[in-house]
Amino acid sequence: MSDARPTVAALGQGAFRVPRDGGSTLAWAVTAPEGTWVWLDGCAYLVAEADSSGAPRPRPDDDERALMAPMPATVRTIAVEAGQAVKAGDVLLRLEAMKMEMPVAAPRDGVVRQVNCRVGELVQPGVRLVDIG
Repeated sequence: MSDARPTVAALGQGAFRVPRDGGSTLAWAVTAPEGTWVWLDGCAYLVAEADSSGAPRPRPDDDERALMAPMPATVRTIAVEAGQAVKAGDVLLRLEAMKMEMPVAAPRDGVVRQVNCRVGELVQPGVRLVDIG
């Protein structure tokens, strides 16, 4: 029996092939000021970097992260406007990055205070796309 372990292969431009269940899947990663965002299986994860003391750097809370792009992306559609009531899980807008569509959903019930992007705009990680009050 071999002791070799499957390895993640870098494909370039932030894409990686990740071994899984005898096959593989794709993941994307991008570095931002708050850490490295990893997009895998339709979910975005933030891998926080530590400061010189070993403590995690401060990072946005879950509500704030849910309203940010996980990687540089283009805004394809915006489904809400200021003053509109939303429920947790409602899709607020859709992003596209690396030929992949990413919905941005409301993390909680509330009212849209402001939409901070427009269709066709290239948005960066760490920037809040929608404010919900």
